Amino acid sequence: PYSIYGDMASAEVRAFILLALCCCQGSECYTDKEEVVLWMNTVGPYHNRQETYKYFSLPFCVGTKKTISHYHETLGEALQGVELEFSGLDIKFKDEVMQTTYCEIELDKAKRDAFVYAIKNHYWYQMYIDDLPIWGIVGEADENGEDHYLWTYKKLEIGFNGNRIVDVNLTSEGKVKLVPNTRIAMSYSVKWKKSDVKFEDRFDKYLDPSFFQHRIHWFSIFNSFMMVIFLVGLVSMILMRTLRKDYARYSKEEEMDDMDRDLGDEYGWKQVHGDVFRPSSHPMIFSSLIGSGCQIFSVSFIVIVVAMIEDLYTERGSMLSTAIFVYAATSPVNGYFGGSLYAKQGGRRWIKQMFIGAFLIPAMVCGTAFFINFIAMYYHASRAIPFGTMVAVCCICLFVILPLNLVGTILGRNLSGQPNFPCRVNAVPRPIPEKKCWKWKCIVCLFCRYFIFTSFWAYKIYYVYGFMMLVLVILCIVTVCVTIVCTYFLLNAEDYRWQWTSFLSAASTAVYVYMYSFYYYFFKTKMYGLFQTSFYFGYMAVFSTSLGIMCGAVGYVGTSAFVRKIYTNVKID
Repeated sequence: PYSIYGDMASAEVRAFILLALCCCQGSECYTDKEEVVLWMNTVGPYHNRQETYKYFSLPFCVGTKKTISHYHETLGEALQGVELEFSGLDIKFKDEVMQTTYCEIELDKAKRDAFVYAIKNHYWYQMYIDDLPIWGIVGEADENGEDHYLWTYKKLEIGFNGNRIVDVNLTSEGKVKLVPNTRIAMSYSVKWKKSDVKFEDRFDKYLDPSFFQHRIHWFSIFNSFMMVIFLVGLVSMILMRTLRKDYARYSKEEEMDDMDRDLGDEYGWKQVHGDVFRPSSHPMIFSSLIGSGCQIFSVSFIVIVVAMIEDLYTERGSMLSTAIFVYAATSPVNGYFGGSLYAKQGGRRWIKQMFIGAFLIPAMVCGTAFFINFIAMYYHASRAIPFGTMVAVCCICLFVILPLNLVGTILGRNLSGQPNFPCRVNAVPRPIPEKKCWKWKCIVCLFCRYFIFTSFWAYKIYYVYGFMMLVLVILCIVTVCVTIVCTYFLLNAEDYRWQWTSFLSAASTAVYVYMYSFYYYFFKTKMYGLFQTSFYFGYMAVFSTSLGIMCGAVGYVGTSAFVRKIYTNVKID
């Protein structure tokens, strides 16, 4: 609702104002003297932005203006720990305020200790004006660390373009020494200035323009792209030449009579044609992993495309809310690929497989989140998920994800659940030779993991979603190429257990990424304590596992197409 001030007796004026408000398309438009709300969000240590608490968990005082109620507008806000509380400061559009005291803090020993602890841990706070974030430091210590000072004066400078706010800056002044049993006056001022910044460009100053100024970023992305082209060309050339020789050898063997063929030295991937399409071990778990991986890939692709079209970073929690919505909407993808693969492998307990596939990722994410939530509740952090949000997430899983997954499973079983393999499966499994190809697999997988590692962690991708899409494409191409090479070596050694090998070879990306998270934690951050450690490693484990499942599914799908192709082109007696 918009509060409009002034004498508007004329119907034409009211119609004009309503038209102007409608033209804002959901954003905040103001009239002169209209109230502008300053929301206080969270406070926490600078070196760990994930550990946040309510702003008024520190003994700050509130302004005299009446409190405005707030509720979480989106699920993403609640999950990200957004805790907007009204500051109580009286701010009106284009109405300048000279330095004014809005409250006083009775600084007893307990309050002083709270402020001292916050200053020692480099606490900073976040505020919002018209959805524009503002950050400020609680205080600072002297060089010896003995005396601590609190910033008491918030100097706000707000830029406007027409009837919209396009820029907000905060300057902290009024450094006051923390002495017990004293009164500290908190003050603020507001200055308005005209700005040439367009409303749609007002978030540009929060981005990192230096990303495009360093040539190393462009060189890295170009180098990575050229390496992918080189890798694809190399793998294609080697496999095509090798397969051409294999086809020629197999064709020559077919022209021999039975005695010469028996005396010949038969070896290679053709010898396992009767077992290569044999169902994998643990087909229920395997099918569920493949279905979940395909869904994660779909979610990643769609969310990145949406983020490239819409500036999701301009709204609180919009990225997380979009990801949750897309994940729920793409549940049929999980059911379709998982259900069809399970049917092709002869599985009959398809309802159980459907439940496992539907709740595999949600159970992992929710289980980790709920565990961390107990620690956040113990620390009274804003990251603690409210009970209502937990109920909402459970309802999404039960009443959205599960039914859509069931629809996808039924479609997958009926449309592509028939085992239309190019080779029939032998009744008796062929014994597997003792030859091992693990050395080849380790060498090739090491290259893949190193390449993905450097590609993933080398760029800042917070808002450059085009680069993120390119990294995703590079990741998929390299993963498929490497798993195809590994599978060829495996089959050439007459080992037909390629399904799990292709999945685990690609999924080993997760191990490498998680190993890097340890290095990043100990050498690149200053996190400490139970809450920060559990939060970091818990969600890094979720991210790494999800990445591994996605890469494993991509690797298996590409390898499956390769295996089907080579056995289709070989004449089988």
